[in-house]
Amino acid sequence: MTDLQHGQFRAAPAWLRSPVGLGRAAVAGLGLVIATDLVAVWADYGMYDLWADYADGTYDAVLDGRASRVERLYSWTGMAQTAALIASVVLFLCWFHRVRVNAEVFSPFGHSKKRGWAIGGWFVPIIHLWYPRRITLDIWDASSPWAAPRPHGLVNAWWTLWVISLIAGRASFTQYKQSKTPKEIQDAVQSVLITDVLDIAAAALAIAVVLRLTRMQHEKALQGPAPVPA
Repeated sequence: MTDLQHGQFRAAPAWLRSPVGLGRAAVAGLGLVIATDLVAVWADYGMYDLWADYADGTYDAVLDGRASRVERLYSWTGMAQTAALIASVVLFLCWFHRVRVNAEVFSPFGHSKKRGWAIGGWFVPIIHLWYPRRITLDIWDASSPWAAPRPHGLVNAWWTLWVISLIAGRASFTQYKQSKTPKEIQDAVQSVLITDVLDIAAAALAIAVVLRLTRMQHEKALQGPAPVPA
């Protein structure tokens, strides 16, 4: 009886392929995120300064003219951030799936989650807060040198900061939507600014993870099969 008749699907064989190209693409995507976030920080500061003037009771034609320019920049940078994020997610997930398959070649039985979770784990609510980290650690361990497992400090630092920035981003978005007075809007923009800074730091650590893991897999592939004990 086939696997299909049993109601099960057998995973495709794992083949070792170079992650270098996809790694470079993922780094480029994350770099684009950082670039748009840097512009967003500038726009955030302009918006914060604008609403600080409004909170102080300043209302005149000059301020209203500046408000139009600042709000237009703020809107454009928000759209640029969204576009950069979507592109980065696609590139990162292509790379992530590739290194997950490679890791299965290095260590066929060293994975606590099935291959499909390398993509799906990022999109399932609640689960996305820890499944990708667990998968990353399994990939990391499988990709480490045969006789010298690498510590998890970089992965844990990246994941902690990413979760913090994710939660902060949702909180600041809600705060901004619910703000009504100039002071409330000013405080909400400050929260958005802090979130953008956190996002820059998380993306920088993500780049470090991509570069390190890509290099580990490349070097391990060049080493050949695991040495046989004497």
